[in-house]
Amino acid sequence: MKKIILALAASVAACAIWSATAHAEDRELVVASSATYTPFAFENKDKQIVGFDIDIIDAIAKQQHLKLRIVNTPFTSIFASLNNGDVDLVISGVTINDKRKQSFDFSAPYFDARQLIAVPKNSPVKSLKDLDNKKVSVVSGSTADDVMSREVGKTNPNIRRFESTPLIISELASGGVDAAIGDNGVIAYRVSQNPGLKTVEDQNFPKEYYGIVVRKGDKALLDKINAGLAAIRANGSYNAIYKKWFSQDYKPQ
Repeated sequence: MKKIILALAASVAACAIWSATAHAEDRELVVASSATYTPFAFENKDKQIVGFDIDIIDAIAKQQHLKLRIVNTPFTSIFASLNNGDVDLVISGVTINDKRKQSFDFSAPYFDARQLIAVPKNSPVKSLKDLDNKKVSVVSGSTADDVMSREVGKTNPNIRRFESTPLIISELASGGVDAAIGDNGVIAYRVSQNPGLKTVEDQNFPKEYYGIVVRKGDKALLDKINAGLAAIRANGSYNAIYKKWFSQDYKPQ
């Protein structure tokens, strides 16, 4: 009888563990992305969030059998949402840097990036140094914000901070600033939609990489993200997504 009771207890415990594990695997993960970042994340005519970032995280989720819900979150509050537990992970063109790595954990890089300057077509600006004493729009808290803060001082009134890339380009197009700085993919796309603007490359901008962000110490989720990312790179899915959004095969910088 004791053996039967012990066997039943072991069976119940095993079922409880299996149930908890299954429940964890079935849990819907909330993904934050700022849908003002064409072609990485934006709303289509049906108000669905689409783009390169969305296709990448969906492909990773498919490989790892994860359930996702994408939530449109302003970039200025995206990290607070992660810290507060409102979301489980972030994919939103977030540049991996040492400052952010102190507070969050990052996946392996999923996109090679570099800062790009946008100016009016008749502008004489040829490099970052030419922006001294000029008004420059950046997305608040972005890599471009960090770059300009180092260049001219964080409190310099010539740095004009906005919540999204469309706003910094709109400010430039309307003549409110002399230049805008942002990540290459999105700046190039926005400038292509504005015939009065052009882009300026500065080779002194360092190479940068986007990463998927999770809360500090969430190793289990990070391992799944990295495994899924490695899988889609290996099976060709990554290149297909890259070509879909950037009209060329992926080539590492």
